[in-house]
Amino acid sequence: MNEIWSVVHIEREALIQDLETLPPQRWATPSLCPGWDVHDVLAHLVDDAKTTRLGFLRHLIAARFDFDRLNAAGVTRERADDPHRTLAEFGAVSTRTTSAPAALATRLVEAFVHGEDIRRPLDIRRDYPTVHIATALRYQLNTGVGLGGGKERAQGLRLVATDADISAGTGPEVRGPALELLLAVSGRPVSANVLTGPGVTTLTREGGHRA
Repeated sequence: MNEIWSVVHIEREALIQDLETLPPQRWATPSLCPGWDVHDVLAHLVDDAKTTRLGFLRHLIAARFDFDRLNAAGVTRERADDPHRTLAEFGAVSTRTTSAPAALATRLVEAFVHGEDIRRPLDIRRDYPTVHIATALRYQLNTGVGLGGGKERAQGLRLVATDADISAGTGPEVRGPALELLLAVSGRPVSANVLTGPGVTTLTREGGHRA
């Protein structure tokens, strides 16, 4: 548990450093999350870092158990007029260890997937710890889309990571780096030719979704 939180805190700090000098006009860059720009995703991460079990349940009830409405309300709540104020707030909560009532692996999914939601459109590169990407990928493969996972997207496919000791499922194969598999399973677009195998089209046919 402590190891996962340590990774999450490192990733939050790395994202803060990547965004500290971002020009004002680039905050409106569309992220990999449909309908959200880079600033929106950061606001979501602030809301996520502040979330407690009780707070999550209270907000979920207020959203009438609609996760999209829940996430949208969180972005509205935490998105400051000035993106750097949102970034400062993210810094203020970056070492917290509170979470919604979900498996701790979801914190890794948030850190890696939302990190790339922001970085890829901004052409910022980061190398994440592969062993923890594998943990996040395993979680996504065993969690339904309705709960933010990607189980249905990978159904009927065999996924093989080329840089980690992970293979899962049966059917047409999809092979590639664990991070790319994680993004694809999470409903994000991936770069051309980074995944190979007869199952690629099936896995990547769906557009991006918020995890």
